[in-house]
Amino acid sequence: MDFGQAYSPDNLRFLMEGLGMTLRLAFVAIILSFIVGCLLGVIRYAKMPVASKLIGLLVETIRNLPLLLLIFFARFGLPELGIKLSPFWAAIVALSVFEAAMISEIVRSGLKSVEKGTIEAARASGLTYIQTLRHIVLPIGLRRMVPPIVSQFISLLKDTSLAVIVSLAELTHNANIVMGQDIAIVLPTLMLVAAIYFTVNYVLSIIARRLESRPT
Repeated sequence: MDFGQAYSPDNLRFLMEGLGMTLRLAFVAIILSFIVGCLLGVIRYAKMPVASKLIGLLVETIRNLPLLLLIFFARFGLPELGIKLSPFWAAIVALSVFEAAMISEIVRSGLKSVEKGTIEAARASGLTYIQTLRHIVLPIGLRRMVPPIVSQFISLLKDTSLAVIVSLAELTHNANIVMGQDIAIVLPTLMLVAAIYFTVNYVLSIIARRLESRPT
């Protein structure tokens, strides 16, 4: 093992560039999936005619597909439909769609966890269904769903490594290039990459645990 060559300034800089791409990819996907996932979750909870059933079918379909397949489809399938995406945006689309389906289920479950007595009390006080949803159900449900949503974002961050299949220059992709220099630096490079992923995800795990321990 050659730690000196593996951790040379040039290699470290190249890996940090990959980490930067990974974090940008995760950040954009988190924002988009959270917005779309919350919207879909609320619609499913509200049981809107037709829309809820169609969204439910779509969500269940996406949740049961491999993320790798969605990335392949976004990068190589969409161009056949006239939609050409760069590796970055193909990964964004695939990750956002997949994670939005997961988050929608978390949101729906979080809203359903609000006690019926609380909802009935709000309705009895004169609030309409929409007002009850906005002022009672959503605030309570959102506090309860924060920990599982953060945990889902941790999974998203790890899943960004799958973007290596579309040659996106994220951390795993750059690590593969570094390891291709010499077999003696493969293990040191893998150790460093593992440490980077662990550190980032461990920080998010701590946040999730602290949020989970907060009273609702």
